[in-house]
Amino acid sequence: MKFGATSVGLIFCLSALVGAAEEPKLLVKVTPLPVALNKDFAIRKTKLYLLSEKAPKQGAPRTASNLSPGALSSTAPQRTVANQDSSIAFERQYRLFGAVTKLDQRQRFGNYFDFFWRVKRPADLTVRLEYRQEKLHALVQAQEISYPNVHGTHKTEFKVIGDDYFDDGRVIAWRCLLIENGQIVAENRSYLWE
Repeated sequence: MKFGATSVGLIFCLSALVGAAEEPKLLVKVTPLPVALNKDFAIRKTKLYLLSEKAPKQGAPRTASNLSPGALSSTAPQRTVANQDSSIAFERQYRLFGAVTKLDQRQRFGNYFDFFWRVKRPADLTVRLEYRQEKLHALVQAQEISYPNVHGTHKTEFKVIGDDYFDDGRVIAWRCLLIENGQIVAENRSYLWE
């Protein structure tokens, strides 16, 4: 009986360790790195999402006749335009799942970044998100996650949420870096990044 309980506890602990995703660490000082772009590394896709306090409005469906005046001629056929994209509604529900109280929800409001990247050969890699926020102006902050001996296609998630979001504002500019041996080997940036 004692052996069975111990083995069940050990299995539970091991499964928690294996399933736990590594959380990004916040860098105290952001230092510039040399750029040595390499075709073995690529950031393939970026998904950005802002979870704001105000939910998108759920109103009556818009039709072609009640869009802006002059947008369509009066002879155009009447079409229903989707009020809200269903994937955006799902993303909001997904990010707020399990947040029961207003405090729980407040801790989840903010910017979410999902980066999908690929490595063609095994490498020790660090994924870094550098960003600027509205109220901090030119101050660059960074979060990063390290991956030892990584190969293939992966996804890394970063978030600026809760008090960081409410105190310092929305993320206004960002760049994602893949770093190998202290050099930038792949990069993706927002339009406003300098």
